Formats: sequence, structure tokens, C-alpha cells
Amino acid sequence: MNAAADAGGLPGSSGTDHADLPAPLPSSRFWHGRRVLLTGHTGFKGSWAALWLKELGADVTGFSLAPDTVPALFDMAGIENLIPRQIGDLRDRASVAAAVAAADPQVVLHMAAQPIVRRAIAEPIETLASNILGTAHLLDALRRVQGLETVLVVTSDKVYANTDEGRPFAEGDRLGGKDPYSASKAATELVTQSFAATYFADRGVRCVTARGGNVVGGGDYAVDRIVPDIVRAAGRDEVPVLRMPKATRPWQHVLDCVCGYLLFLEAISVDRGNALPSALNFGPVPGRDVDVATLAEAILIALGRPSRWVYDPPAVNKEMKALAVESTLARERLGWRDRLAGERLIAWTADWYKAVHLGADARAVTLRQIHDYHQYDNSGTLA
Repeated sequence: MNAAADAGGLPGSSGTDHADLPAPLPSSRFWHGRRVLLTGHTGFKGSWAALWLKELGADVTGFSLAPDTVPALFDMAGIENLIPRQIGDLRDRASVAAAVAAADPQVVLHMAAQPIVRRAIAEPIETLASNILGTAHLLDALRRVQGLETVLVVTSDKVYANTDEGRPFAEGDRLGGKDPYSASKAATELVTQSFAATYFADRGVRCVTARGGNVVGGGDYAVDRIVPDIVRAAGRDEVPVLRMPKATRPWQHVLDCVCGYLLFLEAISVDRGNALPSALNFGPVPGRDVDVATLAEAILIALGRPSRWVYDPPAVNKEMKALAVESTLARERLGWRDRLAGERLIAWTADWYKAVHLGADARAVTLRQIHDYHQYDNSGTLA
């Protein structure tokens, strides 16, 4: 792994503030041979999760819409050749039921969603249907799976009732949603809680949620996300446009985020006494607030580009200026750590794009970073 020498001086890069104990990693002993249903496997995070689960020896079945970007990591890495191709819409109840029956899962990682805030503002009904009703369709189908052990529904750090005060939100804070995307994710939390209590608890099946921060990493080509927008601008030799340069977000690398999801699933599969919380946040240590402009400048420098951007505020803006989550519970109960905080997050992200855009095989680069992540110790070096 070649870390970029000058990644913009982001905070939290030393890795020494939470390195008292070795951070656990997903275990092949748990995942090998386990039947896993992964929804959203054609998306950015889903593609990383699919490759990682296959490396761990899991028997993975995917269910998702076809990739909605060109290029897409799913296509670039040839993931359709690794796992059964189940293309379908969460809003189609019959398709969801058929996919669940075919997968007969022991473990479910539900990541499929409409994930773009500005698209949700433009298409609220479609977003609400996908994120809320789609999750209900999935959970309803899972009621009929006899060998089901655990279900993890991924929502968002935006599920909280945010008054833009800038304080980090903990799992017990009130849910809310100023915009349709946030509301859809908060409602998904309530739907999941209701199914867990009504249908799964008495069977000993744990059904929980994970609230991840803003995820960056190689292979993201979505529209209206900061890193893909910068990569596209750099590729066209243009200056990137920022809508909210002073907004702060809980940035984290996709490997840290997916690692948290997999560790949570492992832990709740063992925990039959409900000792673990039913919801966990995954995000950087509060106090490392990084605004959009700082992240953008660091990415540009790591890509070898001038750290210049232009400001173009949206005519109508419903997004919050400040967002942070408190991930103490995940750190204490799972031992989870964000290994790629600060400058390492920038370096690993930029390295992926530089390698692939210079002609390296996308699957090989992604698998190498997964392998390196397993070798990475808490001091910030490869073992």
C-alpha cells in the first residue's frame, strides 16, 4: 500500500488515541460456508462487501437493482461472475420474496437503498418506497426463513433529529428527518424495530441496525458525492465545484465501515442474550471535524492536482451544515476501530483511483486493499 506523502494534513492520522488493544477483524472461521444474502451488492459499499465476504469464504447471494453509474465497481471488478446475479427491485414484493427463498440465508446484510440526498429531494416518493417499503418487503419475506440467524439493516448517520448544533449523536438520541432521505432512513429504523420485536425476537433471531457515517473510498462513481465529483473533475482537467464547502461530515473509509457491519453481524450471531445494542453508530472519533473544502483539497493534492475549487451554492438547500455521530458503543462493545482515519483515509482512497486509472485491474486493487487492511496494525503500519 503506497500512502500518499502529502494528504492535506487531516486530523486524526496518528492512530494512537484508540490503539490500546488490537482491533478485531472479520473472521473467516465465522463466515466460511455461511449463507449470506447481501442486498445492494451492485452499489459502491455493496461491491466492497461482496468481495470481502467472498474472500472470507461466505456463500453470498446478492439482490439489487442493476448498477446505476458508469463506470461501476460492480462491473469493473467482475462481481457478477463471483456471486449469483439477482437483479430486482425492493419495491417489487414478489421479486424480493423469490430472492429470499432462493438464497435461504442464515445471515442478511441489507444495504440496498436510494442513498443520494439530492435525488431524494427531487424524487421523494421513489426514495420513500425503496427505503421504507422495500425494507418492509425484505423483512416480511425473511419471516419465512427457518434457518435465519441474524439480520443487519444499514440505515444512515442522518436518522437523527438534527438541529444543526454540531454535537455528535448517540444511539439513544431522538430519530427524525428534515429531508425525505433522512426521514426515509429514520422510518426504516422504526420498521426494523417493529419487525424485530413482533416476528424475530421470539425465534432468537437478532434483527439490528447500523448507522454509518459518510463513506469514501475507491470505486465510488455516484453523482453528488464529493470524492467521485472530484475524481471526475480531475479526469477532465476541470476545477471541482463545491456546494457546501463549510459543511462537516463524519468521513470514514469504506473498509472501516464495512468492517464494522461484519463485526456487528458476527457478534450478534453469538449473542443470544440480547447483550448487544439493537443499533450501533460507526464513525470517526468526535472532535475530528473535517469540512468539505478540507477534504476536497486533501483529495486533490493526493491525486496530484492543484487544491483549487469553486463555490456554487444550491438554489434550494435542505442538507444540514454539521453532522457527527458518537461511536463509543461500537468501540467498547465490538472493539471496532476506524483504522484508516485522517490522512490514511485520503491516501488509500487516492491510491485506488490512481492505480485503476493507470490501468490496474479494479478487482485486484480492491482485493489488495482488503488484504492490506487485514495486515494493518493500530500503529498505522502494515504488519
